[in-house]
Amino acid sequence: MENGNNGLSAAGLRRLRGVLERHVESGKIPGLVALVGRDGHTHLEALGTLHHGGGAPMRGDTLFRMASTSKPVAIAAAMVLVDECRLRLDDPIDPWLPELADRQVLKRVDGPLEDTVRARRPITVRDLLSSTFGLGMDMTSLGTPIMNAIFAQGLTPNLPEPMPAPDEWLRRLGELPLMYQPGERWQYHISHDVLGVLVARVTGQPLETFLHERLFEPLGMVDTGFHVPPGKIDRLPTLYAPDPQTGQMVVWDAPQGGRWSQPPAFPSSGGGLVSTAGDYHAYFQMLLDGGIHRGRRILSRPAVELMTTNQLTAVQQAARHALAVDNVHLSHGQGQQGGWGFGMAVRTYRGDYAPVGQFGWDGGAGTATYADPVNRLVGILLTQVGASTPDSMRLIHDFWTTLYQAIDD
Repeated sequence: MENGNNGLSAAGLRRLRGVLERHVESGKIPGLVALVGRDGHTHLEALGTLHHGGGAPMRGDTLFRMASTSKPVAIAAAMVLVDECRLRLDDPIDPWLPELADRQVLKRVDGPLEDTVRARRPITVRDLLSSTFGLGMDMTSLGTPIMNAIFAQGLTPNLPEPMPAPDEWLRRLGELPLMYQPGERWQYHISHDVLGVLVARVTGQPLETFLHERLFEPLGMVDTGFHVPPGKIDRLPTLYAPDPQTGQMVVWDAPQGGRWSQPPAFPSSGGGLVSTAGDYHAYFQMLLDGGIHRGRRILSRPAVELMTTNQLTAVQQAARHALAVDNVHLSHGQGQQGGWGFGMAVRTYRGDYAPVGQFGWDGGAGTATYADPVNRLVGILLTQVGASTPDSMRLIHDFWTTLYQAIDD
């Protein structure tokens, strides 16, 4: 990119590269790929190596485990069905997901699993889209019977045993009570995996098949999916989860024979995608363009506007705010945007260099993707260092702080 045709200064982009280089040279980030898109122009940086200690260099087409950065992309499958009136926002999900009908709700979130009351109403599609259906990864409730049961049932990613196939996964989920009444409170993650099962049952297709036909292929996202085929495995870095005490690089997932080397039993729309900076740029640019990609409509403009507008009431938002602000040791300062749309954070107040309206999300494997309608900007920063230490999250912060200073128009 050159200064003058996109409003990003050459000096600012050099400074951005310098900040990224500093993180790689620290030894805490083996490599990274960063992409900036604005007004039809893109700027790409690929620094460092695929593995700690050297080896093949990072490239623009390096594949990354997107972790929770999967959420803002996979949510589009459900929005396609809302556009087509195959799902309605306030319809109960019971006809498709009978395992979640007639819910019981804990009287106290830290109480025994048998101490429940009946849910006041069914779970709706909107509850799933906005992450308010009543159950989730509540890091403020670790050690409670319900959180222990979620882990024991294998309902979340990153456990020693992979998640079971969708029908069995939902059966296990259906054995648990809700933590809160449907629609009462925002809770993280599990709603997205429920949505993946819902999409598959409504369409009669595997989630990955529907995503490929309706999203990935029309957008040219040729490298995005739930696993990496053998012919591309050399483009997948080693994923590290550094030891929180020593900072030593611990291998969490290796490319060959690792979790993403074969199709998973459970395609997790909450955290299972593998992709590239270029593929994600195509998706977020489509959102910035109101649902259109190269003249082809992917999502309706109202669907995009709904996804990227805060959907939470002040009461629903309180739990999200507490996780971001009161548990910085867990979030490393991420998540303080103020709002949540469908599948992604939405900035509702100006608390850093990004303006109100910016939308996107971060992933625990060291990934971040956001779009900014005010500045017509897409920013993507991908690493292979998990958030067991703050290093990748601090890099993401520095990327955005420096990038916003490069805007010069």
